[in-house]
Amino acid sequence: MKIIHNLLFVLMLVTMLTAPSWAGQPDQGNPQTFTGEVMDDLCAKDKSHAKMMEEMKSMGNDPVVCSKKCVQLGAHYVLYDRQKDTIYALADQDKAEEFAGHRVRITGTIDKKKIKIAKIEPMDSGGQKSK
Repeated sequence: MKIIHNLLFVLMLVTMLTAPSWAGQPDQGNPQTFTGEVMDDLCAKDKSHAKMMEEMKSMGNDPVVCSKKCVQLGAHYVLYDRQKDTIYALADQDKAEEFAGHRVRITGTIDKKKIKIAKIEPMDSGGQKSK
């Protein structure tokens, strides 16, 4: 009887500890809005283009050029949300390319921190352009 009691206790403990991990997940099937800068994943891990532009002088001092050159070298476009200090992979690299180095608002669905873009529009030029 004591073994069954201990087993039930362990099962209850495991359930309580894992519940917050699934309970707090965003609704992954519904469109959501994300904001941040479209960057390459190399610079996003440093939270800035500064280090890359310092190491590779040919990029100049332009985040747009830096992101595009890094992608040409094999990096991928991501959305870096500075406020949440979160990097989201972007499923639609072609849609992101036009907005490289710019702050954007993306509407889309997310699955495992990868956003499928439904709409993307710039935040730093008055929101005139959207895709």
